[in-house]
Amino acid sequence: MKKVGFFQSIRLKIVIIYILLLLLAIQVIGSYFALRLEDNLKENFDATIEERIDGLTYYLEQAFQKERPEDEEGPTLEEDVQNILNRVDSGVFSTLQVLDRQYRVVGAKNVIDSNIIGSRITGDPRITRAFIYGQEENSVVRDPETNKRMKVRILPIGDEDEPVGILYIEASMEGIYEQLASINDIFAKGTGLAVAISAILGILVARTITKPITEMRKQAKIVSTGDFSQKVNVYGTDEIGQLATTFNDMNDKLKQAHLATEGERRKLSSVLSNMSDGVIATDETGKVTLMNEPALYLMRKEFDQVKGKPLIEVLHLEDEITDDIQTDTGSVTIDFSDDEEFYLIKANFSVIQDEDGKIGGFITVISDVTEQEKVEKERREFVSNVSHELRTPLTTMRSYLEALTDGAWEDKEIAPKFLDVTQNETDRMIRLVNDLLQLSKMDNKTTDLYMERVNFITFFHNIIDRFEMNKADDIILNRQLPNSESYVWIDKDKMTQVIDNIISNAIKYSPGGGTLTFNAAKNRNKLTVSVSDEGMGIAQEKVDKIFDRFYRADKARSRNLGGTGLGLAIAKEIIEAHHGQIWAESKEGKGTTVYFTLPLIKRSGGDKR
Repeated sequence: MKKVGFFQSIRLKIVIIYILLLLLAIQVIGSYFALRLEDNLKENFDATIEERIDGLTYYLEQAFQKERPEDEEGPTLEEDVQNILNRVDSGVFSTLQVLDRQYRVVGAKNVIDSNIIGSRITGDPRITRAFIYGQEENSVVRDPETNKRMKVRILPIGDEDEPVGILYIEASMEGIYEQLASINDIFAKGTGLAVAISAILGILVARTITKPITEMRKQAKIVSTGDFSQKVNVYGTDEIGQLATTFNDMNDKLKQAHLATEGERRKLSSVLSNMSDGVIATDETGKVTLMNEPALYLMRKEFDQVKGKPLIEVLHLEDEITDDIQTDTGSVTIDFSDDEEFYLIKANFSVIQDEDGKIGGFITVISDVTEQEKVEKERREFVSNVSHELRTPLTTMRSYLEALTDGAWEDKEIAPKFLDVTQNETDRMIRLVNDLLQLSKMDNKTTDLYMERVNFITFFHNIIDRFEMNKADDIILNRQLPNSESYVWIDKDKMTQVIDNIISNAIKYSPGGGTLTFNAAKNRNKLTVSVSDEGMGIAQEKVDKIFDRFYRADKARSRNLGGTGLGLAIAKEIIEAHHGQIWAESKEGKGTTVYFTLPLIKRSGGDKR
């Protein structure tokens, strides 16, 4: 390889690029700085002028409005105005003139013509506009003689609609541009110095870069023996390009293959480790070769127990999938339930194929769908129950309405009975829909509870009193309530609905009368309330189901009594919304007791009510 000359080497390119970048940066910064400085100087210049003008116009307005009786001696308007102008700093304004309504100069300062006071100035449209329209003039002009930039301000004195005079001001702006020119000169000199220093530093930096690159070229053969961790970019025919050509020819393919393999391995390991679903990999024969932790957890097994076994055997799919799993790819739900637990797993199968289309193995993704299946089952049962509950009254109403349509409405004895049945069934459907809406709101957490501090014993007595007044003679209400106060936070309307439902059920399911016993007792930080009846009772295996939606222990009797099967379900939702619990105990033929708890309010001393 021939030696690369300086004018072809990367060192020259680095120096040139370094200088160009530096020049670009300096020009951008300098331009931005100059513009911002110019704006700032102009703003300060305008602010200084405005500050002086504010005070000057105030004093001039006072001078014009001052009363000057003809028979009294005193300073004239011209004298007052001139005194005011003489107090103004002459270094700010190059010309100051004050004119009255007759366009006559009544005061002046820094003017060339010393005899201008008393003369009239006409023909200037700017002064005319200021007098007639009260219009201010704010402009920058060039002096026709010196070609210098001047700030010109013409302001009406007094009321803008009818000014008493005009203030004419000229202020030189050359000081601003002289400062800018001086700063630009400094920037230009600084740029030249920076370029010179950059050229020297660029040469030094370029030399430090090319020297190790030249040495790396000599080590190309050593790198080709297996150390392919370095990669050199090819930029051209300079030293780096010649070295990169030799170096990259040896290590490109090896490095790419190694990186691809290592990258895929890391990806697979990361995916398998962080997946919430289980993954099972098999070889081309369907035997398990890999399982991640979630898969082992879902299968309730150790990897040593399943390694090398057929996937169909591991998933217990011998009766559902043929030996050729390739023809049965897709998804399947597997039932792993036993007598103690309902447990379902969903498995999704996919085939791994190589570039030639040959099967290299299978991937199975498994997930626990037990809760999903329970929810779906409950949804189907709920829809079925709602349909059934609505169909029964609708069928009854249809039958009676058809009978009325066929002529029964003319029978004065039968028609009212038929209409009464229709009305009862309509009310029943309305109660059912209202109960469903209330449950829906509570499920969606859209029901607001209006909590208040209540003495539950007094509250409970009031509800029992209402039932006492309307009960049948063969029903006895036995109150075993303490005399002490027990304070709780409750929504009185919602809690009344709960207790009404429990007592109503106790009365309805107590044929032939009996005694209803009401009890309330404090238990540490909660109040336990119970309502007991002496009715027909509920079988032990059905007790826990009475709080399920649409469940009835005695369906025929419940419908005859007008129940919707949702009362206790609503009561359960309300009690749990109050952070309490509700349950029942019963024996067939010996009655039922419904219990619920409510948190007590703590007293300041630590005791609870």
